[in-house]
Amino acid sequence: MQNQLKISIGQYSDKGRKETNQDFHDIHIPKEPQLTTKGIAIALADGISSSDVSQIASKTSVTSFLLDYFSTPESWSVKKSAERVVNSVNSWLYSQSKEGQYHYDKDRGYVCTFSAMVIKSTTAHIFHAGDTRIYRLREKKLEQLTEDHRLWVSREKSYLSRALGMDSLVTTDYESFQVEKEDLFLFMTDGIYEFVSADSMIYIIEQNGNDFDAMAKAIAEKAYDAGSDDNLTVQIVRVDTLPNKDVDEIHKQLTEKPFAPILDARMKFDGYTIVRELSASSRSHVYLAVDDETNTSVVLKTPSIDLQDDKAFLERFLMEEWIAIRINSAHVAKSYLQTRKRNYLYNVTEFIEGQTLTQWMIDNPAPSLEMVREMTEQIARGIQAFHRQEMVHQDLRPENILIDTTGTVKIIDFGSTRVEGIVDINTRLEQENLLGTALYSAPEYFLGKVGTPGSDIFSLAIIIYQMLSGKFPYGVQLARCTTKAAQKKLKYASLYSDDGNIPIWIDETLRKALQPDPNDRYEELSEFIYDLRHPNQKYVNKTRPPLYERNPVVIWKSISFVLAVVIVVLLSN
Repeated sequence: MQNQLKISIGQYSDKGRKETNQDFHDIHIPKEPQLTTKGIAIALADGISSSDVSQIASKTSVTSFLLDYFSTPESWSVKKSAERVVNSVNSWLYSQSKEGQYHYDKDRGYVCTFSAMVIKSTTAHIFHAGDTRIYRLREKKLEQLTEDHRLWVSREKSYLSRALGMDSLVTTDYESFQVEKEDLFLFMTDGIYEFVSADSMIYIIEQNGNDFDAMAKAIAEKAYDAGSDDNLTVQIVRVDTLPNKDVDEIHKQLTEKPFAPILDARMKFDGYTIVRELSASSRSHVYLAVDDETNTSVVLKTPSIDLQDDKAFLERFLMEEWIAIRINSAHVAKSYLQTRKRNYLYNVTEFIEGQTLTQWMIDNPAPSLEMVREMTEQIARGIQAFHRQEMVHQDLRPENILIDTTGTVKIIDFGSTRVEGIVDINTRLEQENLLGTALYSAPEYFLGKVGTPGSDIFSLAIIIYQMLSGKFPYGVQLARCTTKAAQKKLKYASLYSDDGNIPIWIDETLRKALQPDPNDRYEELSEFIYDLRHPNQKYVNKTRPPLYERNPVVIWKSISFVLAVVIVVLLSN
């Protein structure tokens, strides 16, 4: 991108009329690629005056947040990353107080207020607990973006109702919004905003031009002169440039390397020797190749030249390798981090010798329940590796599951995977509603909604159902239901039968995982997998499904026969 996110900053902090400065503040501006993938973080904390150790809490909160946030996975959303870190910091502060001499007096323990902002791409994310404040100055109007967590018992007396270290669990306010060029944000403690009016702040900002340190100091001195008896801390951040979201510019980067030609066996290609073509489609070509340096068998995937103008497809194609490098699981195909220069656009992944689950089902039309469970548990471990990284595969189907010669199951093809951390970047490339194969797609996709971990659970349950029966729980009707009303009319075809091959508790477990409404499914994949092996008493005690669910054809045949008899009797009279 031609333009990176750039800011101007000014900071000032002083103990004021107090003996100790219990405030702490800092800003971290990383270099690329973290500037794009994680953004810029600003944090401010204010210790409570009743505590002799709260300055430690303030420093720990800010330094830990800025260090640990940038250590979280790039695939995580800003919200998940920041909230995980804040909760971790809160737990540490609370434990220090509980183990120390102020065990029964939290007002003297490791407690501080906390306000932080992460600016990633063109979005600002605020995390806040306490009464430090964040303001935004836009078009000469000063707007308070945070809410004070303070309980007033009278006009003169109030108590802090929320802060880090106060309790074992903390609830932080979260807000996100689009930033604009020239937006100016002010972070400050109560020793500032209680003594300086909005008009005075705006006047000082206008008088100091681009000297942001002088600007911050002048605001603090104004508060001191107005009689502030507290610590004085001000941070000022102005957004100077935002990332260039011009689609043509992004497309230029995506296609700066030429597309690979059609490759044939024995061809030398970028340090690889082509062995044979594994598959070809209108979207890509997949080859078995040997790395000439390591003599390792690998899979090369090249995009079809017919899609060189499809910007969204090219972005997803590049993302496949990015995802594979970041997921470490024996049940997910791995990618190799390339150290040599590439001259063409392609992906490299491990070669898995074996067969697809589609072929396996053809070869094993009546697998035992235990065999299905063992394979399901392996697939689930692979899916969990995605979900831990805040990714949703979105295209789980038998063709995208391989079984190697040792019986190990591996998930492949990440072209449809949704990555929350990348969604945060908001690249403005054309984002089509990604659907996998319709027969395995969760119902919410047909309503135009984004995928969630529950969507992957639904797709996995479809695969299990097919392995056990060779059929689909809703036939081919699911893809035709594009409204909630239509989906509510779907009838699950029970696998339970009198021969007892499929226990009723297995059938009920699948029924729950296959609910059209995501809110009615299992919340966690682990809970679903547990119920597949351990009989849930709710399901064990349930009577068998009615005949119209188990065998609707028999019902309709019986009704037709009765009607035919009635007609014959009526005609004979």
